[in-house]
Amino acid sequence: MKHSAYFDGKVQSLGINTAKGYATVGVMESGKYTFSTAKEETMIITEGTLKAKLPGKEWAVFNNGARFIVAPNSSFDVEAAGEVAYICYYK
Repeated sequence: MKHSAYFDGKVQSLGINTAKGYATVGVMESGKYTFSTAKEETMIITEGTLKAKLPGKEWAVFNNGARFIVAPNSSFDVEAAGEVAYICYYK
């Protein structure tokens, strides 16, 4: 298990190996963040609401159970109005 903290600890995750491959389970505090990807990422919101601006797209809102996919070697912006929990699978 691997712990990671980003943005002065406002985003934290635990990495685990699953049957689907490597995944992180994370939480983020209110705020705006920009993430970069090395691999394709599928992000599933498990609690809260997250606005995201994916590469080449407009801002969209993702609630509990919603998912989005981010292409490898790109970056995306998110905005959390409150605390958000998520699972992220990597390919």
